[in-house]
Amino acid sequence: MAHPLPHPSKEPVVAGLLLAAGGGRRLGGRPKALLRHRGRPLVEHAVRVLRAGGCGPVHVVLGAAADRVRKEADLSGCVLVDNPEWEEGMGSSLRAGLESLDTTEADAALVSLVDQPGIGPAAVARIRAAYRSRDSLAAAAYEGERGHPVLFGAHCWKDIAASAVGDRGARAYLKAHESSLALIECGDIAEAYDIDTAEDLTHLE
Repeated sequence: MAHPLPHPSKEPVVAGLLLAAGGGRRLGGRPKALLRHRGRPLVEHAVRVLRAGGCGPVHVVLGAAADRVRKEADLSGCVLVDNPEWEEGMGSSLRAGLESLDTTEADAALVSLVDQPGIGPAAVARIRAAYRSRDSLAAAAYEGERGHPVLFGAHCWKDIAASAVGDRGARAYLKAHESSLALIECGDIAEAYDIDTAEDLTHLE
């Protein structure tokens, strides 16, 4: 009787985790997920970027105007995560997102922000390729400065969530684990501006 062939090593499951809960306080209270970019809500663009960069499944954390985002944006195929504490800042959204991935088979989460349309699939793919194990930590760098997207191996999620408070997100955790963090330069393929103020809206197409 022939022996079955050994399984090829399994392709890692790198989930996309999109933080899209912000209320756009400095934009006069316009939820960032619903800003228009290339004729569609910005959140749709950000989901497409994660998928095109090789991430799946994609979990999207919603907060401000979550019901409107559900109605107005086509987020089919995404897992939508409500963050009722979104006004506390990015930390609460990161916690909610990582918690939603906890019961999945994901080996890592690649975290991106809805208000950075200058970061496209090439940067996502480059950070995704930095995955080595469930202990992996990697982040995009722009001229040596750490930015997004960031990749967190599943073994790190619990400690990251515990340290994510206010608007700091994973900053404190990454600072404490600097020696394990792979910084991947992406300044040649992406621009890391945020859409925070009315002046920044000129970046939208």
